[in-house]
Amino acid sequence: MGFGKKLLAAGAVAAGAGVLAIAPRPGFDKSRHNVPGILDVPYAHRGLHDAGSGLVAGYEQESGDYVALARKMAVKAGYGSADFAGSIAPENSLASFAAAREAGYGIELDLQLTADGQVVVVHDADLERVAGDPRRIADLTYDELTRIPLFPAPAKPGDAVAKPLDAAAASAPDGYYQHVPLFSDVLKEVRGHVPLIVEYKFNGFDWSDRDDELMEKGDALLRAYDGPYVIESFHPGAVNWYKQNRPEVNRGQLADAASFGTDKKAATEWLAGLLAFDWLSRPDFIAYDWHGGDSPQVRLARTMGATTVSWTVRSSAELEESAPHFDRFIFEAFVPSRY
Repeated sequence: MGFGKKLLAAGAVAAGAGVLAIAPRPGFDKSRHNVPGILDVPYAHRGLHDAGSGLVAGYEQESGDYVALARKMAVKAGYGSADFAGSIAPENSLASFAAAREAGYGIELDLQLTADGQVVVVHDADLERVAGDPRRIADLTYDELTRIPLFPAPAKPGDAVAKPLDAAAASAPDGYYQHVPLFSDVLKEVRGHVPLIVEYKFNGFDWSDRDDELMEKGDALLRAYDGPYVIESFHPGAVNWYKQNRPEVNRGQLADAASFGTDKKAATEWLAGLLAFDWLSRPDFIAYDWHGGDSPQVRLARTMGATTVSWTVRSSAELEESAPHFDRFIFEAFVPSRY
């Protein structure tokens, strides 16, 4: 039986156990391992960016100030220039992380492995949305990624322009652009100035040797890093990896209120949304879709001592609505405080 099937079966049993299933890491264990808390700052989703996630219809009222701040701070950090017509700091780029650092925001980011085993910072499994390139991160080397611009002009702020698969560049384009960065380079850019929320990304709920490789290599970089960070994942196996191997690290379970379906994947996601797998990971914090802050499982976890973190808040109105239910928040598309 694969890990995903085992997880589904165990989750069904744990869901019936209710309170025991949802309970976070106990306080005595936090004290024994001297686990730090999540620093109380706003966390910029995939950095402070001027192209990418969240810059979509419905958020125009505040996103203009957000984009202007991202560009201003990126230029201040030495990226691009104020008169550059294209994107200066696309999501999950070195420029976007430098911009968040300059603004004093914490940073949320995502880790994956390239074909040649490099730990890179990128959210999607492929480059279709961020570069118009349908190839998968797992099938590309880091050297290949350095030649692919993120959100190349002309592009909509929320999506790149799609191009044929055979249009992939054999060499780096001329002029300024940002590409998928190495995690090691991101850590050098941040330099411990602001706290990080580091998400380990996976394709579903199964587990492979490659997933072990991501955990081991990502953690090795974090062990050598001198700065505040916490880790999180939708996969309870990744959070459990930290429970078993790095109990001194603050760990978080990502989840949302997925609707129940008839296939294995939908059922597993539904149970994960109920926090039914927290018995496995015993997280320190719950990172939940901001819409679900008032759900029974999130309220119960918070009552039992879990810190709650909302994702992804995209307006002042959403922040006001969700704030009573969460202790920290991840944001984009609006400026939560003036600079």
